[in-house]
Amino acid sequence: MLRPRAAEPCFAVGARPSSGGAEHSCRCLSRPLRPGFLFVYVAAVVLSIPAASVLTIAAGFLFGPFLGGTITVLAATLGSSLLFVAARGVLGDLLRRRAGRFVERLAEGFRRNAFLYLLVLRLAPIFPFFIVNIAPAFFDVKLRTFVAATLLGIVPATFAYAWLGCELDDVIARAGESGHALSLSDFATKEISLALLALAVIATLPLAYRVIKSRRQG
Repeated sequence: MLRPRAAEPCFAVGARPSSGGAEHSCRCLSRPLRPGFLFVYVAAVVLSIPAASVLTIAAGFLFGPFLGGTITVLAATLGSSLLFVAARGVLGDLLRRRAGRFVERLAEGFRRNAFLYLLVLRLAPIFPFFIVNIAPAFFDVKLRTFVAATLLGIVPATFAYAWLGCELDDVIARAGESGHALSLSDFATKEISLALLALAVIATLPLAYRVIKSRRQG
């Protein structure tokens, strides 16, 4: 069963290496998809379409965790940077009106330490991705600061989602090779559980941030 994914094993315990011919076929099938996927992801970020998680899982499914995660990090950073530049330019007023009162809630953090604050917002998605993409533009944050904090901050969640996508692909592939119909129990693997655990930990970061912030203020 040929799958359009790069010949790259999931970083999962017990992942099975593919045969040489299958590896070559998968690698060849995946190459034409990479530029198109990159374009779609960048467009989704620029247009603020809430599909980042699904697309990142798809990247892991198609290309494997390392390549899929890397493509996603680059695409998300590029798309975010384009939106940031647009917010600093002719679309600034329009985007600020669309963001509403969210922007002012971020003002103090960006004025104190723009890089660290943006890094925290990327690591712990407290506010919508769209808001975090454009808000720094209204507080004189430099483009290089924005790019660096975004690139570093989105890595953990991105690779966790890509890992999950890769593991889902492996489950489906094993079912296809064995010829049995998929069931929910097929997805109850140790690797998928670990990927979901990683995402759960990331999901708790906003709560941890709020608790720490309230204690400091108290």
